[in-house]
Amino acid sequence: MVFRTPSIRTLIKAGLLLCIAFLLLVAKLETCTNTISDGRLAVRDLLAQAQPFAANGEMDRKEDCMVALSEQEERHRTEIAALKQQIVDLKTELTKYVENIQQLEEPMAAGEAAATARLAKYFDREQGRELLEHMQKQMGKIERHRPLRDEYDVVPFGSLTSKLVYSMEQGLSKRPSQRPKGDRKEELVEAVYFAIDELNKKKETSTDFSIENFVDGIYRTDRTVGTFYNLVFRGMHENYYYSMQLLRPFAPIQKYKSQIVDTSRIVINIIMPLSGRIEKFRTFMERFQTVVLETKIHVFLTIVYFGNMGLPEIHHILEEVTEPFRFHNYKIITLSGEFSRGRGLEEGVRSWDGSDVLMFFCDVDIAFNREFLEHCRYYTIAGRTVYYPMVFSLYNPEIVYSTRDQIPPESNMFHIHKDSGFWRDFGFGMTCQYRSDFLNIKGFDVDMKGWGGEDVYLYKKYLQSDLKVIRVPDAGIFHTYHPKECSEDLTAEQYHMCIGSKARSEASHSQLGRLAFKDDINMTLYLMGDSKHQPPH
Repeated sequence: MVFRTPSIRTLIKAGLLLCIAFLLLVAKLETCTNTISDGRLAVRDLLAQAQPFAANGEMDRKEDCMVALSEQEERHRTEIAALKQQIVDLKTELTKYVENIQQLEEPMAAGEAAATARLAKYFDREQGRELLEHMQKQMGKIERHRPLRDEYDVVPFGSLTSKLVYSMEQGLSKRPSQRPKGDRKEELVEAVYFAIDELNKKKETSTDFSIENFVDGIYRTDRTVGTFYNLVFRGMHENYYYSMQLLRPFAPIQKYKSQIVDTSRIVINIIMPLSGRIEKFRTFMERFQTVVLETKIHVFLTIVYFGNMGLPEIHHILEEVTEPFRFHNYKIITLSGEFSRGRGLEEGVRSWDGSDVLMFFCDVDIAFNREFLEHCRYYTIAGRTVYYPMVFSLYNPEIVYSTRDQIPPESNMFHIHKDSGFWRDFGFGMTCQYRSDFLNIKGFDVDMKGWGGEDVYLYKKYLQSDLKVIRVPDAGIFHTYHPKECSEDLTAEQYHMCIGSKARSEASHSQLGRLAFKDDINMTLYLMGDSKHQPPH
């Protein structure tokens, strides 16, 4: 059975009642003492007056009365001393209870006081006052429940054990359970060991807590308050647990730095490796005309073309689109041999003969708008950051728009919706980086051939460097749909990557499900009287 200490309010009430009782007793005692004194005087007077007349028996009775009164006074003195000692003991016990309650239950007020006391060691009273007040508010917010509008406002907890994390935020691996990595691992490990240290500080616990005592826990981040943890540890006995609740509060927003970025003079060298795909290139140049040429954005276009087949058509399309705008900031590099995206980009980078330049590695089936080019400019800083946007990849339009009479033109497909496409979080081919950074990091592995692998190789090199990678979904860049063929000439790893990409690129989960159960759906709707749906033959 777990002993629960009484609350502070209950102890204070008990102390007040005892104090009142003591005062009443003292008042009664004073009355009794005065009565005794008056009684003594009355007895003396009576003895003096009655001495000549009183008999010896009556005198003995008066003496017995005096003895009884003296004994009663002595008892009162003893009771007073005992009450005083009880009050001292009560104060001592009350202090112990308060300390135990603060250590065991840690109510919100005590938690706030402890947190602010710790913070006060590090901050000057004037400089830290606002921060301390903010921390107090954060500690209070975590205990208060804010009514939510509906189920979509709920932020679910994640759960963790000593080995695995179970979270709705599955990350790039898409696994429902995974070993924590990176900053999430550092965060959770720090929280668990902080809780262990706090438990070992408790004087009333005989258990020497370690990571072996950790059972499991839950955590959740409120973006306006901080991260709350409820971590459970096993005690000495079966079914006896210690729950340690922690808060990692967010500090007030602070200005980190401010600067002016003038993008008007930053030229972007768009480098595109290409082999064949003439019609796709024509469509790309039509979009290029709308986004770049008509708005006079400063870019340079480098086409790295493999082979000679289709090369005249590429020249013709370029001249046809650019000549009306007198745009001459482009060049075509031709390479022989089998197509290699990494090799093509490498040649495009090295062909630049000017000063350092911002580069955008682009594929022919990529569509982007003016906003994306601005993101490319102000998120990429030479020697400091590289930009790796997550591209929104469009599904197969024949599946997405299968219920319509006709498929809309491609220009009307560029909107972000769960049934129109998905964030290509596993793709790292589209990137903005400065030429100097690319050369310093030694670029691609040019020995890779065919599809995939070279972009991941470069991405990992940046992750392991001193440069910061800006990885974010960008609503200004789209990957247009095209049927994907996975060649048998690829390595096993490349083939698996290609098949995974192909499976994700066709349609959403619900759309693929409707395709799989198409016959059942048509039969059911037909039986329900919907003439638009015919039963399978």
